[in-house]
Amino acid sequence: MTQHSRDTPQFYLTAPSPCPYLAGKEERKVFTHLVGERAPELNNILTQGGFRRSQSIAYRPACEGCRCCVSVRVVSKEFRPTRSMRRIVSRNADIVGEMRIAVPTSEQYAIFRGYLDSRHRDGGMADMTVLDYAMMVEDSHIETRIIEYRRREPGSSMPGRHAGDLIAVALTDVLADGLSMVYSFFEPDEADRSLGTFMVLDHIARAQRMGLAYVYLGYWVSGSRKMDYKSRFLPQERLTPDGWARVEEHTSSE
Repeated sequence: MTQHSRDTPQFYLTAPSPCPYLAGKEERKVFTHLVGERAPELNNILTQGGFRRSQSIAYRPACEGCRCCVSVRVVSKEFRPTRSMRRIVSRNADIVGEMRIAVPTSEQYAIFRGYLDSRHRDGGMADMTVLDYAMMVEDSHIETRIIEYRRREPGSSMPGRHAGDLIAVALTDVLADGLSMVYSFFEPDEADRSLGTFMVLDHIARAQRMGLAYVYLGYWVSGSRKMDYKSRFLPQERLTPDGWARVEEHTSSE
């Protein structure tokens, strides 16, 4: 019987299941476990090859006859916000973001639960308990961080103890060449702030300060309204069968 090292990745294929993005289609995924000392190195390589991380699993779509899921990464150093993006930043000038060690809290889970109940009630994560959330945050063998976004209290410019109520959270991996946004969520009653876009803009600014080339946004799916926002962060690169291809312009009007 062949013996496989814990550090040697083994890849598996899931059974078909309904596609969450395109009606009438089925999805399959290829996945492997991110464990052992080589997990950070393996995650870097796989992310550059179009994989995403969920807890200690790296996966990517492997659907028969469909290639609609396209990996997207923003070129952070060359990114220029649009006028509407600058307005969003201005609208959220009272928000302080702090990058912290990935530790789950009941405060985070309350926002997470409200976000799921408001926006993804029928999604695959709808039944996640507080323990499931803790596993999502803690079950990582690589450098993972939590970024908490809080209202700045009057007269304070410092994060941490001087910041007010939690309003949004991002679970983020720090890679060799960029930041990868694993999952983000926000207070549903604050929809007018466009916090999803604001968090992406904040990650791009953080990548610039950290000297990292990219912000990985996961999969963009043409024809999926919930994924369309990712195409607006330019310039960006999209993974094709021939490698990463640069995209300079958004195909639809702003």
